[in-house]
Amino acid sequence: MVEAKKIIRSKKQPENWIKFLGTAGARFVMIKQLRASGGIWISYNGNNVLIDPGPGSLVRCASSKPKLDPGKLDAIILTHRHLDHSNDINVMIEAMTGGGFKKRGEVFLPADCLDGDPIILKHVKTLPEKISLLKEDQGYEVGNIKFSCPKRQVHTVETYGLKFTFGRKEVSFITDTRYFEDIDKFYKSEIIIINTVFFEPRPGVDHLSLSDAQEIILKIQPKTAILTHFGMSMLKARPHEICRRLTKEMGIEILAAYDGMSYPL
Repeated sequence: MVEAKKIIRSKKQPENWIKFLGTAGARFVMIKQLRASGGIWISYNGNNVLIDPGPGSLVRCASSKPKLDPGKLDAIILTHRHLDHSNDINVMIEAMTGGGFKKRGEVFLPADCLDGDPIILKHVKTLPEKISLLKEDQGYEVGNIKFSCPKRQVHTVETYGLKFTFGRKEVSFITDTRYFEDIDKFYKSEIIIINTVFFEPRPGVDHLSLSDAQEIILKIQPKTAILTHFGMSMLKARPHEICRRLTKEMGIEILAAYDGMSYPL
């Protein structure tokens, strides 16, 4: 039997960590704020990156214990343009750049975030030091944080999963996507974070279900798997209870993320 490690709840943070500023998935959980939608903050060896600042990201930083200062961000990453992932991108860029008075930081995003109906306002685009496009099988660096986009996801807009390297440890983040062949090979790592929207499969909808997540975990055999981005059906099914059961059945530590949860790197 695998026992889930104690997740950090105290005000004291470890030196390196991943913090879930929100675990809401899909429209209705986000709109009703049954779970927060602030994204994921990574801090590693003095560098800070925010992934997918959805609605309330700035508020979640301010209410975090301890508080998170967006002025210390080195980069913001958008996996795709949908509002539950990108709504607060403009205000977080302003916060990262000291209200626009310090030209600093980098923004990573898919090309369609800037095309046609851009999600970053015209005047905000000039604030970061650099804006970089995410591309399949491409590597990137933010100080001591290294990551790549192993594969374009199968989603309704241009979307990329992420694979981070922290020293000898690899952490994969499988964002919104339909299950596709060999997904496990692209994201094989010690820790995997999986956006798990549905309790049961929804054919024709480009999101992962619990059974999809289980299959990915079985094939990858990570040390730890963290499920997040829950839709209504997953919340009703009680994700923490599901993960406790799966941990016993599969012999792999499987955690259900909650708003404000910190995971030590």
